[in-house]
Amino acid sequence: MTWISMISLSVQAQPRFQMYHPSHLIWILILLALTIILWLTRHVIQKSPSIRLRIRWVLISAMIIPQLILYGIYTIQATWDPRVHLPLELCSITLYLSCIMLITRSYFLYQIMVFAGIGGAMQAILTPNLLEPYPDFIYFHFFVCHLAIVLASLYMTWGENYRPRLRSIGITMIFLNVLAILVGTANWLLDANYMFLAYKPTTPSILDFLGPYPYYLLAEEIVALFIFFVIYVLLGQKRKSNNDTQWRRDNE
Repeated sequence: MTWISMISLSVQAQPRFQMYHPSHLIWILILLALTIILWLTRHVIQKSPSIRLRIRWVLISAMIIPQLILYGIYTIQATWDPRVHLPLELCSITLYLSCIMLITRSYFLYQIMVFAGIGGAMQAILTPNLLEPYPDFIYFHFFVCHLAIVLASLYMTWGENYRPRLRSIGITMIFLNVLAILVGTANWLLDANYMFLAYKPTTPSILDFLGPYPYYLLAEEIVALFIFFVIYVLLGQKRKSNNDTQWRRDNE
């Protein structure tokens, strides 16, 4: 039996999604492989405007098409619920903002998405708030969209040669806290739990280690700062060089 056959046998339909089952681990491996490929080919990508354009639209399609299909399913099945299905989760918001970032090549959006997008989507991939198992469409929608959110900011870093600044962390924290106020107001009006501001998810997550409500909301701030500093160390630089600035001007 080949290793491909072994994977296909292990990634079978389950009555409920199981964290770190092969049907989960395979997406972590896919993200790792795509990240490595993107980094290894970054110089080729930077030299070709046509390749950069294709990559941007592939990533946009990977985020928007599953969203449209999902909302179509909700409409056909008459299951759309404003308490659950509005685009008010952090990853839903970063998905749309990532699409705008890719279309406009906005540095302002990039410096937020590189932290909020990567940090939020990576947490979702590692600890999915997901019940639907393989091969349910929502299962594929969840992982494809979250992978695309991460890859969008990585592409802007390595493909478009953007880099976050240290002050970008502060801008992102302000963005997230203003967003929390707005989403918290929507939760109060709708009796909802977007961004898990009212209570923790029923599936295992990092929030389980951060104490009870409302203390885990404050602890999230510290965890977010730590994650953002790690991302900055890995992807950022203290200031942009003149060559990077000129490169972007020449390729706009």
